[in-house]
Amino acid sequence: MCLRILLDTNLNNYNMSALINVSINLDKLPKQKIVKGKTGNYYNFTLSVNDDTNQYGQNVSVFDSQTKEEREAKKAKDYLGNGQVVWTDGNCTKAVFQSKENNVKSTQTTVSNDLPF
Repeated sequence: MCLRILLDTNLNNYNMSALINVSINLDKLPKQKIVKGKTGNYYNFTLSVNDDTNQYGQNVSVFDSQTKEEREAKKAKDYLGNGQVVWTDGNCTKAVFQSKENNVKSTQTTVSNDLPF
């Protein structure tokens, strides 16, 4: 079973810098890592956007998010799926978190590439 996700932003509230389309194999999700929240169940994963496109036209990989301990122990990443950047304005914004009392602050970094999309 696969889940198709289109990562998008609400155009009314945010400036959008990229659209990324990914597919995740739900059978590969470790059930013990599903987090039960107040409004539903969540799964944390990490997207890696590559500079090069593979033979299938994909440049995004999806991995199981790792804990600090897993990263420090150099645990191998669990691959969950792949996808592609389908649109970008050439800018990438990195979120910088402040204290919980304040809103999320972000800084903008310009990324240039020769991709046709």
